[in-house]
Amino acid sequence: MPALIAILFSAISYSLLPKGLIIGPRYVLPSLELILLIPLAISNPMKINRESRNLRGLSLLLIGLANLANGTNLALLCYHLVAGGNTSGRALLYAAAAIWVTNVMVFALWFWELDRGGPYARCSDFRRNPDFLFPQMSAPETTEKKWVPTFIDYLYVAFTNALAFSPTDAMPLTPMAKFLMLIQSMVSVVTVVLVGARAVNILH
Repeated sequence: MPALIAILFSAISYSLLPKGLIIGPRYVLPSLELILLIPLAISNPMKINRESRNLRGLSLLLIGLANLANGTNLALLCYHLVAGGNTSGRALLYAAAAIWVTNVMVFALWFWELDRGGPYARCSDFRRNPDFLFPQMSAPETTEKKWVPTFIDYLYVAFTNALAFSPTDAMPLTPMAKFLMLIQSMVSVVTVVLVGARAVNILH
């Protein structure tokens, strides 16, 4: 359920962006995301089971679409700033905030779906080696016997990585995890440093 909420938030944020930061009709991409989201919500609204694993490809496609849309929005926002558009500083701040928060949500979903083969694999006996090392894994005596990370754990990892531009809670162990955190940090740096600074300057 938290992952579904994250996708809904991403779709809503996209639809509220200024017109100059969206390619094509405003509601095309959010509508496509919602269409893909319907079978996921109907099949497993509250729990993870084998059917969830069968729909994993659809989940990855949905996250990829949200990621592509957010990256395109950021590129258009940077181009808009360089080209000297007439969008107000306040609107730029709102757009930058929406892109940054969506960046956190999208990469939390990537971490959630890819770590150790996905949520179903993490709860089964056939999970692979971890992609992230959480504190509970280093100190198992501090938590329940068979602890597995939830979506909130990955959301916290994505939030702190986007805020500090480096891992603060869970350490990436595999090249895939390091690459994802690198891309997320890069998007966050561009959003906060370039776009945020420019918008504040316009406000002054």
